[in-house]
Amino acid sequence: MGSLLDRRGWIGFLATGLVLIVVVPLLNTLPADSPAHLADYLVPLFGKYACYALLALSLDLVWGYAGILSLGHGAFFALGGYAMGMYLMRQVGTRGVYQNPILPDFMVFLNWKELPWYWYGFDHFAFAALMIVLVPGILAFVFGWLAFRSRVTGVYLSIITQALTYALWLAFFRNDMGFGGNNGMTDFKDLLGMPLQSGAMHRGLYIASVVAMGLGFLVCRYIVTSKLGRLLLAVRDAQSRVRFLGYSVAHAQVFVFTISAVLAGIAGALYVPQVGIINPSEFSPANSIEIAIWVAVGGRGTLVGALVGAVIINYAKTYLTGAVPEAWLYFLGAIFILVTLVFPNGIVGLVNRWRGPRRAPPAAPRGLLDEKVAP
Repeated sequence: MGSLLDRRGWIGFLATGLVLIVVVPLLNTLPADSPAHLADYLVPLFGKYACYALLALSLDLVWGYAGILSLGHGAFFALGGYAMGMYLMRQVGTRGVYQNPILPDFMVFLNWKELPWYWYGFDHFAFAALMIVLVPGILAFVFGWLAFRSRVTGVYLSIITQALTYALWLAFFRNDMGFGGNNGMTDFKDLLGMPLQSGAMHRGLYIASVVAMGLGFLVCRYIVTSKLGRLLLAVRDAQSRVRFLGYSVAHAQVFVFTISAVLAGIAGALYVPQVGIINPSEFSPANSIEIAIWVAVGGRGTLVGALVGAVIINYAKTYLTGAVPEAWLYFLGAIFILVTLVFPNGIVGLVNRWRGPRRAPPAAPRGLLDEKVAP
């Protein structure tokens, strides 16, 4: 097993964490008339970028290192968000428009008489946190078990994952599903007893998002530098040969796909209280395709590239949708074409080319493919 990070890597990791976790919140607490003051609206915006970076990281784990192009990762992100949204709605209580202590406002509006059984337990944060992990994880495990055992790969797997998120999108649009229908859930009040609109909560959620992003990076890094990571690279590059050597390809794929879905669910859960809404649009297949673009732009199979791509593309989206909203989609398409034709290894690959000899994405170790490990 290789080292998690080398000395320079740890220095960069810790320095980046210090800036993001300490300096950014500190700047926000400075007086508003200070030239170094960080505006209040930027804190949840940066927190949202951190959630997107964790989401991109989860896709890079399966696409860049296992060769699984999932075009349905937005579904796991949305499921984690809905689990958090259900907890936040249960905290509203009598402060809602209809002042019903049990039913959320949208259920009262739709003439629901009692709380559905699958809402039980969401008045407790510990239960909600468990569901944030379990719901995306179980769905990914079941889906992956069926797909990978059937040896569905390549474009067929991508289409099936996109069909999965499309089916969930249509299902959550229905009012009788009990998740708010087209409007989703909003008008959240507080989290763990603290008002969501307070500056302290904004900073707390931002720090939690950055910490989750950092821990997610370390988890992914641990996986890809372990023996399992070597196996995943071999599966990506020569799946049939790995299977011939006696390795369980399906088990490795199901495991990494499940871990990836859990990371995406955590990202969604942290995202919802910072934006204040969750609705079926998060299941949109276009969102999942956009996640793949983030990873491709940053550099597939690098982990760092996924973080960079997510932040850069979403910053550009924030700017362009305000400055020239009609040009945003053209810009997104153009940047994807540019990446595909000019620098297919993404931003990180381009930087590596400038720094020295061109570094190709990691390849499967020869020993894993050429030698059979004795049972």
